[in-house]
Amino acid sequence: MARILITSAIPYINGIKHLGNLIGSQLPADLYARYMRCRGNEVMFLCATDEHGTPAELAAAKAGKPVAEYCAEMHAVQSDIAKRFGLSFDHFGRSSNPQNHKLTQHFAGKLAENGLIREVSEKQVYSNADGRFLPDRYIEGTCPNCGYDKARGDQCENCTKQLDPTDLINPRSAVSGSTDLEVRETKHLYLRQSALRDDLDNWIDSKTDWPILTTSIARKWLHDGDGLQDRGITRDLDWGIPVKKGDADWPGMEGKVFYVWFDAPIEYIACAAEWAEANGKTDADWERWWRTDKGAEDVQYVQFMGKDNVPFHTLSFPATILGSGEPWKMVDHLKSFNYLNYEGGQFSTSQGRGVFMDQALEILPADYWRWWLLSHAPESSDSEFSWENFQQSVNKDLADVLGNFVSRITKFCRSKFGEAVPEAGSYGEAEESLIADLTKRVRAYEGHMAAMEVRKSAQELRAIWVAGNEYLQNTAPWTTFKTDPDRAAAQVRLGLNLVRLYAVLSAPFVPDASARIMAALQSDDDSWPDDVPAALTALPGGHTFTVPEVLFAKITDEQREEWETRFSGVRT
Repeated sequence: MARILITSAIPYINGIKHLGNLIGSQLPADLYARYMRCRGNEVMFLCATDEHGTPAELAAAKAGKPVAEYCAEMHAVQSDIAKRFGLSFDHFGRSSNPQNHKLTQHFAGKLAENGLIREVSEKQVYSNADGRFLPDRYIEGTCPNCGYDKARGDQCENCTKQLDPTDLINPRSAVSGSTDLEVRETKHLYLRQSALRDDLDNWIDSKTDWPILTTSIARKWLHDGDGLQDRGITRDLDWGIPVKKGDADWPGMEGKVFYVWFDAPIEYIACAAEWAEANGKTDADWERWWRTDKGAEDVQYVQFMGKDNVPFHTLSFPATILGSGEPWKMVDHLKSFNYLNYEGGQFSTSQGRGVFMDQALEILPADYWRWWLLSHAPESSDSEFSWENFQQSVNKDLADVLGNFVSRITKFCRSKFGEAVPEAGSYGEAEESLIADLTKRVRAYEGHMAAMEVRKSAQELRAIWVAGNEYLQNTAPWTTFKTDPDRAAAQVRLGLNLVRLYAVLSAPFVPDASARIMAALQSDDDSWPDDVPAALTALPGGHTFTVPEVLFAKITDEQREEWETRFSGVRT
């Protein structure tokens, strides 16, 4: 049994996430976690809300609530939606919790001890109207690169170019809209990432099995231009983790907080400490996942994230861990994703464009979305959500292939043999051929899942479903029954065992439908088919079952047109 630590990029607290966020990290991480549990491995799957920084303060101000109250409410909302999407986190934490305060301050202290933090006097934008320094993301203006008029002071959302606030054309405060801005001097702490460049370079070079998308982004940041730059880790904000060296005050840093990019990844570790506290565990219980001197040396740590988060997870967070000089577990495999676009444009939380997770669940159950998103995961390139493609995929894959197979075989058995697996007859050449084919396909499916090849896994799973449908079409037990009832009985027995096999194999993708199938089959044997021929005898003759309700209803043209219209605008 392997031990697998899985983290997905932690979502910002500033509102409900869209489907692009979901497929970019949390959903494929859940697929992998569920699969690894199916294979009998010990899994720790962690996520949390990212609650500090500009987006939290802006969203709270817009909602007219104190930021702590807003974050608590939104954590509850995001946690509930995650559960309804079937995201099987072992713990869904909060970066504002005491565990993250303590660990972030601890790491900062260790980095300072090791000479990896320097104090910098710098000029920052001050808003006279707001009476405060404005962090980069609090400043909006026109991007000098692409002309987008809502670019932020740290990055243009439209063209992704990294920016400084002074680069913006016609800058304004994102808080008040005021253009009464001036540049003032302030002091901040910088992490000396540049001093760790060679260590990071060697570490990334050792990751030969990482996606090209991941390593190419990391190497670009390491080597392009002047190479990896030192980066500020503090901000002039009220909401955040106070700047300290461990437990000690940090002279000159009074009233400042750590920058969100510094504390957010540390929450992965802190989240495990939250899990321990929430479940009556000890420090040793979470440290065995994160400290290589306390049991984590045999842990396989996998991260999932969108490509925009790759620089922080391949460089900045590793720099924090390496720079601490302590034996923390570092990521073994980082699975990154491109963007999912929406009907010819981009999904956007800040602009309210696209379908959001709560809206999706108002329309259809989670499995419909899980299947489409995973089977169209933006792995090798960006992918595109369109309502027409969504309708076709749901109808053809889920309704016509999986749902239709389950319905046909269970209803036919009920009509001819009753609600029990038929005992008569024995398998012939067609059955043995199918079993041999499925054995190869299941092994291929396992290979793709283990390699985190999400789309290939979905394609192989669908091919396994199709094989059952083709078998039914070719053998036609409804015709065989007229002349050879025993032969038809054997065909039906295999068909019912295929239904159970499909439920087990499909559970990581469509967990609700899988559970409904297993309930109808009155079986709690969800063991993985290491031996496919044996798995296809799991339901013996005489085993009773019920015919399940329709697993997947088809999406009508009228529904599709209604949703196209409903989601053609912008969420307010």
